[in-house]
Amino acid sequence: MSLFNILFGIDALLCIVVLYFYLVGMADGSVSSRNIGLWLVILLALATVMFGSIWLRSHYPWVANWLLSIVALPAIGYLLLILLPVFGKGKWN
Repeated sequence: MSLFNILFGIDALLCIVVLYFYLVGMADGSVSSRNIGLWLVILLALATVMFGSIWLRSHYPWVANWLLSIVALPAIGYLLLILLPVFGKGKWN
């Protein structure tokens, strides 16, 4: 499995999570006219990363990996932060 596929899979999972929170927010009313612009910027940025990396893979593979890692590395860090209390038995000190 190549680095591109791993990073692309992580980014795809992140896009699914963000899209889920967007749709839930639309259903319960927390995504309103005040913050719809922020949501659209987030969704557009993620779509640009996903489709841009697919296009860049055929022309500049290292740039595609770099673009995907911009989103994937913070997502991995946040996942590790969330999993810390699960495996640390709930102790944060």
